[in-house]
Amino acid sequence: MSRNYLFAVLLLFTAACGTVARAQTIKVLTYNVYHGEEHYANGKSNLKKIAAVINRYKPDFVAMQEVDSMTKRTASFNGGVKKDLVAELAKMTGMHGYFAKAMDYSEGGYGEGLLSRYPGKPVVHHLPIPAGGEGRALITIEHRFPNGKKMVFAGTHLCHEFDENRQAQAKAVADILLGMNLPVAVGGDFNITPESKAYAIITQRMDDAAVRFGNPQLTFPYTKPKIRLDYIFLNQGRTWNVKKVEVIGNEDASDHKPVLVTLELVK
Repeated sequence: MSRNYLFAVLLLFTAACGTVARAQTIKVLTYNVYHGEEHYANGKSNLKKIAAVINRYKPDFVAMQEVDSMTKRTASFNGGVKKDLVAELAKMTGMHGYFAKAMDYSEGGYGEGLLSRYPGKPVVHHLPIPAGGEGRALITIEHRFPNGKKMVFAGTHLCHEFDENRQAQAKAVADILLGMNLPVAVGGDFNITPESKAYAIITQRMDDAAVRFGNPQLTFPYTKPKIRLDYIFLNQGRTWNVKKVEVIGNEDASDHKPVLVTLELVK
C-alpha cells in the first residue's frame, strides 16, 4: 500500500470526522401554556410548573402559545397583580424572553412567547385572518452558533375558529420562513390534524419532525389525548437530522402536552 494512498485515506477520514464535529445539536420545545393558569385548578398560576419542565429538559429554544402580557386575566390568579408571562418565565429559567402580541386582550396583550438561550432580535409577523376572528402572529429569531452555522427558530398559534384562516396562515408561515433562506424550525399549537387541508399545505413544503422521526403522538387534551395539535416543522431535505421526539407526559400545568425535539443542524 503506497504512502500516497494512505495519505488520501487519512484526508478523507479527517474530513468526515470534521463534518460530524461541525454538526450543531439543538433542542426545541413547543408548549401551549394556557395563559399561565393551571387548566385543572382554575385560579392558580401554572408558571412554576411550566418553568420546571423547561429547566428539566433544558431546550435551547421554546415556542409558547396562549401567552398573556399584563392582562387583567393574569391578575385574577396572581393576587391582583398583572403579569408579563414571558418575562416571568425568562427569570425562572434564565433564558431570554420575547413576546409577540397577536391582539389586544383584557387590557393587555395576547399572543406568542419565545424563550431562547441566546440573545437576539425577534421579529413579529402578523398572519392573515380572511375569515375574521382573533389576530394571530408568528415570531422569529435568528441565531448564529460559534461554529458559524445559522438558523431561525419560530413560534406560532394558528386560528382555532375557521379552517379558511388556518389554511391561509399555514401558507403564510411557510412563505415567511422559507423566504428567509436559512435552516428553520417552527413550533406551535397549529390547531390542525394530519388529515386537514392546512396540514397538507405546510407539509408540501416543510417536514413534520415527528413523522420524520417515526413516532407522531397525540398531544391534546392532556388527560386522555385524542388528537395531535402541537408540532415542530422543519426545512425539507438534509438540513436537519431529527435525533429524538418526545411528547412529555406527567405534567398537568396545561391542557396541551409539550413536545420536545432534539435536532442536529447539518448544513
